[in-house]
Amino acid sequence: MILIRLDRLLLERRMSLTELSDRVGVTMANLSILKTGKARAVRFSTLDALCRELDCQPGDLIAHAPGPQSDGD
Repeated sequence: MILIRLDRLLLERRMSLTELSDRVGVTMANLSILKTGKARAVRFSTLDALCRELDCQPGDLIAHAPGPQSDGD
């Protein structure tokens, strides 16, 4: 299972989801879907923008944990 660590990074950076949305040009709704782990895909351009604004590497944002595979894999 793929985990998105957006909450942790936002907390560490003392940044709100609203501020991140404004900085990366991604809607609050789409960031919320990503944050809650309900996203089925992430564009590389979005990942690049998130890493740029959060000053992190993709591996800081995305992790793999043992667990069931998601549907469609």
